[in-house]
Amino acid sequence: MQYDEAMTYLQNLTKFGVNFGLGRIKELLRRLGDPQEKLKVVHIGGTNGKGSTTAMVASVLTAAGYRTGTFTSPHLHSYTERYQIDGVQIPPERVASLISQLKPHLEAMVEEGFEHPTEFEVSTAMAFKYFYEKGVDFLILEVGLGGAIDSTNVVEKPLVTVITNVAMDHMDYLGQTIREIATVKAGIIKPGVPLVTACRGEALEVVAKFCREKGSPMVLVNSVGPAIASGAGVTEETGNRFNLNPGISCRTVLWEAAGGGLDQGGQYLAVHGLRRTYRDLFIPLLGRHQLVNAAGAVAVVELLMEQGFAIPEEALYRGLAVVRWPARLEIVLNRPLVLLDGAHNYDGARSLARAWDDYFTGRQVVLVIGMLGDKERGRVVAELAPRARAVVVTRPNSPRAGDWQRLAEEARKYVTEVYTIESVPEAVEYALSLARPSELVCITGSLYMVAEAREVLMEKGTTNGIPHAGGKG
Repeated sequence: MQYDEAMTYLQNLTKFGVNFGLGRIKELLRRLGDPQEKLKVVHIGGTNGKGSTTAMVASVLTAAGYRTGTFTSPHLHSYTERYQIDGVQIPPERVASLISQLKPHLEAMVEEGFEHPTEFEVSTAMAFKYFYEKGVDFLILEVGLGGAIDSTNVVEKPLVTVITNVAMDHMDYLGQTIREIATVKAGIIKPGVPLVTACRGEALEVVAKFCREKGSPMVLVNSVGPAIASGAGVTEETGNRFNLNPGISCRTVLWEAAGGGLDQGGQYLAVHGLRRTYRDLFIPLLGRHQLVNAAGAVAVVELLMEQGFAIPEEALYRGLAVVRWPARLEIVLNRPLVLLDGAHNYDGARSLARAWDDYFTGRQVVLVIGMLGDKERGRVVAELAPRARAVVVTRPNSPRAGDWQRLAEEARKYVTEVYTIESVPEAVEYALSLARPSELVCITGSLYMVAEAREVLMEKGTTNGIPHAGGKG
């Protein structure tokens, strides 16, 4: 099977849709020799920030000399981005080979009366097989959707689990309230396995309850200054341990901004960790939420140290300093300034709006936005459009785009200059033509749309050192 043929075969599996449950992938993995049981896994879930945290942890472990695999989704430009070892993507021919090897097992399962595994289940099984065969020291595994019944949740004994945060997203699948969504995401918590989280309020109450019931130590990520775990019932402080009602004690990792202030090239932070304080850590990523993610990554690394893995302190500094996570508050052009960000839900939109205030104070904004129909489009537009001089609404290339032009109706509630352009390349070109040299063009919404826009800018040769699709990163 050639790569293009393999991709066609895999894409055809999307007809099986989103079909939750672990029975199919467990059966498929059994036929493959259960490679997931032979890997050292860090399992990372959450609504926002799980991809960034995955990239940070992996970069630190690579800097420490470990052969480190990452499995993430979705991809921006090439399917091979999902499978990386030390930042290098899987070769296309290896993808074709793996799909060729799995195809007979899939056919045999159907013949024997099993449901056909979904596209994501096949992708996940491929990941476990690939990383086991490549002999990675660690696999940093990003949850696909939710947690409890996501296909990545077949890992029964990870080294560390992470729930970055919980916000309203994927409500059709995960629930209509924060508490319901948090319950699904908390399904990755395993007995005795430490959990790192920056959850707050009701989500933290749910996560703490799961940790208490499973005897899982909890590490809470919080900023220096505000009350620890606001809304979760903190009753007592002893050193860096806090008791959360009812009846769970957890350790904390605290972060604070450091250095000479905010800069468009990155930012500094200090982390008061489980073992020591790390001062002036640098991350080349923008947004205050990335400070939280970086502190969470430090907590994960320290928990691995506590389990006996040798990770020098300087690896933390080096690994974080070179981490990359494209299309998340990514500056790709300087005149006019163009910012890409996959803010596909309300929580992401709030972080993006705050970044405008932090990094681009005083600049007027030309907003390009396209969102899927199953997202909280009204709330996202209400957060972003009032800050824009002009809005260009476009259509994500996805069957879930729905009535994409309704975004324009929402935007006109807040701004008079609103345009609808279905083609993403044409929308990008028009926004660039609208923008004055001093203005910010911000392209945001569905990652499908942002990825297409990024491709357009790459093909124009106007980006600042962005690798081409299929390249490293």
